[in-house]
Amino acid sequence: MTMVAILSGAGISTDSGIPDYRGPNGVWRRDPEAERLVTYGPYMSDPEIRRRSWRMRLDGPVLSAEPNGAHHAIAAFERTGGHPLRVITQNVDGLHQAAGVPARKVLELHGSARSVVCTACHARSSMAEALDRVRAGEDDPACRVCGGILKSATVMFGQRLDPVVLGDAMAIAKATEVFVVVGSSLQVQPAASLAGIAAEHGARLIIVNAEPTPYDPVADEVVREPIGTALPALLDRLRKTGAETRPA
Repeated sequence: MTMVAILSGAGISTDSGIPDYRGPNGVWRRDPEAERLVTYGPYMSDPEIRRRSWRMRLDGPVLSAEPNGAHHAIAAFERTGGHPLRVITQNVDGLHQAAGVPARKVLELHGSARSVVCTACHARSSMAEALDRVRAGEDDPACRVCGGILKSATVMFGQRLDPVVLGDAMAIAKATEVFVVVGSSLQVQPAASLAGIAAEHGARLIIVNAEPTPYDPVADEVVREPIGTALPALLDRLRKTGAETRPA
């Protein structure tokens, strides 16, 4: 059996109504100021940034989003592919798990937008509960345990990735035989380096992304077709041929 790892980025979730960040119509290009709402320093120091951030989450699509065909194709591959699978995701939307990939097989590099965490005592609770408090009039809800500042349980700009999660991701990249990058610009480090690590350790590197990435030159295969159709077809080939897959 061939070990397969998938690194997913924002592009896999655009068909679920969640916009990406750096694409041609990405969030940062449409509203460069929006990046401050998810940057740790301004968020912690400026109550107005926090209030705007909570309003952004209140109106955001993440909690109401549903898995799309690409998420379901990965979940189906995990169930029936016959190959060990691990999913490493840069996304915080939880849609891989919602599609049916067991949580133990998903590494969320940037955390989860479905939970909140206190920056003081580290108590966790659900994002849905926090947003209910915002709807009820708390424009910057505080931790119910200690009164500290709450934030989404995501890795904001300016924060380091969890070293344990990153270490697990690197171990997977080194051990896998096929490494599929889907919907990632491969511009955000250290997550992007996983593609290079996989290739350096002998994995067959396949990149499925609408725009060029810095790792295209070392990839064995680059697919520019829409993810919703290209990924199911690719996974079907992997199911049949494993590490020796080649374009049809």
